[in-house]
Amino acid sequence: MAKSKFLAFTIGIFLFGVQASAQQYKHEVGFQSDNDSYLAQGSDRYYTNGLFLHYRFATDQKKVKPGMEKKVVELSAGQMIFNPRSGYRPDPVTQDRPFAGYLYLGGAISWFKSNERMLKAGLQLGTTGPDALAQDGQEFLHRTIGFYEPEGWAYQIRNEAAVNASVQYARLLHRSENSKTDFSFEGYANAGTTFSGAGAAVLFRAGNIEQLFSSASYNARVSSLQAEAPKHELFFYAKPQLNFVAYDVTVQGSMFSKESPVTYGVKPVVFAQQLGVNYSTGRLSLDFNVIFKTKEIKSTAAAHQFGSISAHYRFN
Repeated sequence: MAKSKFLAFTIGIFLFGVQASAQQYKHEVGFQSDNDSYLAQGSDRYYTNGLFLHYRFATDQKKVKPGMEKKVVELSAGQMIFNPRSGYRPDPVTQDRPFAGYLYLGGAISWFKSNERMLKAGLQLGTTGPDALAQDGQEFLHRTIGFYEPEGWAYQIRNEAAVNASVQYARLLHRSENSKTDFSFEGYANAGTTFSGAGAAVLFRAGNIEQLFSSASYNARVSSLQAEAPKHELFFYAKPQLNFVAYDVTVQGSMFSKESPVTYGVKPVVFAQQLGVNYSTGRLSLDFNVIFKTKEIKSTAAAHQFGSISAHYRFN
């Protein structure tokens, strides 16, 4: 009965989003959930769970400079949980990756130009270690779904204040004449006490796609103009990405102390392949993707993959 009500509610929201798509919406709220169990492989390892909440809004587009399409402000909160090969590793000798958590609040601004270039700058403040509540989060999740009781969190990464800055750049490379496929370049850099590194990727999209400054690909479907909404999007995407890793506190522990009982070095180069599908109406965006990564840790830990689900709703 509860499942039927939830399904009816979901369908209702979906239909409302389809019907109410004739105008632009300034605000957007939503979530993203990452978990390796979404791939139905029965795994519970490495980057095992992530939950992120987002709120975005478009600033007054009448005040942007010539050549600028819009500016979008984002506020976020998130938690990431990391395990060894299993969440049940009471003996630290068997832990091929540290138990670790990361909890943060963040803010970011994205600038979208009319020539389909985007620049995003962000800042996150938070913590790692027991203060990140990763053990509590995983134990609650496992109790809720009737999974095993995790063991080994006594050896997790120790508390560390987290300050992280990030910048991302994207630009259109090529779009087909029928506007059904395109390629874009992406680059990013992170620096801080949690994650530091850089990377580059090429995003390929195929289907009903919007220009980058109006697409769900870059969370750009919000607008302060009461004009006709962007068209519905339904597209497949693939994003191969090369990552250069300088520092990862969830693997290496604090850069200021050596108190964490289990730590490892990181692989300096990691390749990732992301495959996904996105559907967006005027009000609603839904996305599902899978990410495959090469080996990230200098231990017996293997390569890893996980799935990600997100839903965002727009309003005035």
